[in-house]
Amino acid sequence: MGDYFQRIVDVEAAGDEAGALAERMVGWLVAEGVITRETSGEGVYSQTADEGYVPGPRWDRAVEGSAETGWQPGPVAVMTGRDYYVGGQGQDEADSAVCPRCDAKTVIIDYPEQFEADDEVWRPFREAIAAWKETGGGSTACAACGAVVPVTEWRFGSGFDLGALAFDFWGWPPLGTAFLAEFSRRLGHRTEEQGGKF
Repeated sequence: MGDYFQRIVDVEAAGDEAGALAERMVGWLVAEGVITRETSGEGVYSQTADEGYVPGPRWDRAVEGSAETGWQPGPVAVMTGRDYYVGGQGQDEADSAVCPRCDAKTVIIDYPEQFEADDEVWRPFREAIAAWKETGGGSTACAACGAVVPVTEWRFGSGFDLGALAFDFWGWPPLGTAFLAEFSRRLGHRTEEQGGKF
């Protein structure tokens, strides 16, 4: 069966501001009644968080339409620190990357012929991501135009994002469009949404 999550990734936050941004967003969600300050590890399987904030009395403010009365969502885990995030299950690589300088698309997993990344194509991205996680800087060259581009500026295929701040909503009904827009506005950064199952 499994446990499902919806994730919001801040793709613009710098590593040194992620903690303060996380606290500000938690404060807003608590004030809105969406979560409480109480934490629990039940049903939380996030990459770098073992616990999350328990839903508050007005958790339904975050979801699409009116929530079912019998629905009991799980905790909201907050992850800080430079990392890559994937949607789905068993995925660990991006399927493609688009150069922000020339818009050339590099195919990393050639669906439907292949279901695993081409290691030679993925290696420069993997190494740049590892350097970015370690130091805050990592770049790779575009095979089409030759530009050396910071890895955080590449546009990866859906379900693969880099960020220093992410929020996992475990077992929640679909998050509402207005909530997602307000979430991004309050962060002051561009966000990406992912969904998946553990």
